[in-house]
Amino acid sequence: MTTDSHPYSRLSQEDVMDAVEALGLYTDARVFPLNSYENRVYQVGIEDDNPVIAKFYRPGRWSRESILEEHQFMLELQQEDIPVVAPLTFDERSLFDHKEFMFTLFPRRGGHAPELSSKQDLELLGRWLARIHQVGGWQEFQHRPRIAGADDIRWAAETVLNSGMMPEDYRAVYESLWPQLQTLVQQQFDGCDFRSIRLHGDLHTGNLLLRDEQLWLVDFDDCLQGPAMQDIWMLLSGSREEQLEQLEAIRQGYEMFRPFPYHELRLVEALRTLRVMKYAAWLSQRWDDPAFPIAFPWFEGHRFWSEHLLTLREQVAALYEEPLALFG
Repeated sequence: MTTDSHPYSRLSQEDVMDAVEALGLYTDARVFPLNSYENRVYQVGIEDDNPVIAKFYRPGRWSRESILEEHQFMLELQQEDIPVVAPLTFDERSLFDHKEFMFTLFPRRGGHAPELSSKQDLELLGRWLARIHQVGGWQEFQHRPRIAGADDIRWAAETVLNSGMMPEDYRAVYESLWPQLQTLVQQQFDGCDFRSIRLHGDLHTGNLLLRDEQLWLVDFDDCLQGPAMQDIWMLLSGSREEQLEQLEAIRQGYEMFRPFPYHELRLVEALRTLRVMKYAAWLSQRWDDPAFPIAFPWFEGHRFWSEHLLTLREQVAALYEEPLALFG
């Protein structure tokens, strides 16, 4: 597929400025692309005012209704004084069109990723997560995805296998592993009676900004319906003992506002498995975007797929182990 065939090849700096100025803002012609692959995101200078962040959604990925649900969730959280970077509104609208793209403007927020080895930062994150989950439980998404366990595993596996990206000599091993993982993941979901709520969905450190003790949560592009643990487990790292210490710090902050979902700890490795498999599927699905081969050149190599299969084998073992446990 040629570069010109991809929609983002038709999004120029002039288009970005035209889109922003159509909302009544006057740009100063300073347009800087920011690090984003799924969408295209730019910092745009505004005359006599602070820059704004312009996000152009990938055509065909989300429906208008699903994007508006994302915005509604962020605006609800902002209304509750939760520090999320919510979209700017113009005449009570947050989603706009320019040529073939839907786009949104956000205020610019600076900061750095928090140090997750800090007990203080983890407690702070726990407090904000509990408040996000409180609001997330007020209603359900109607147009956003839901974490679906076995169905998610099947989708990821079929996407990878149908893409042609996996070297042929790894297919047999992969085809033997993914059904086993599907069964194990579904067993974990079947054994956990969780309440599905609205979530951030992709809460890694790149989506957290800390500045002058002010924490901001950004990028709800992958918000979805699922167990609260989805927003908790991604903050964990290191050995089992280290993860338990991190969980304890998060729990202390979380329980200031909401009961901690102890019973969902059994889902941690199932959710981790979903993320590992869906990451490979995402790269496979997006390989026609010229930005992806440039940013992820290792994806076509044998080393990535060898390590991916090793990780899946490790997840099989992890799903057989006793889950992490805290006692409140």
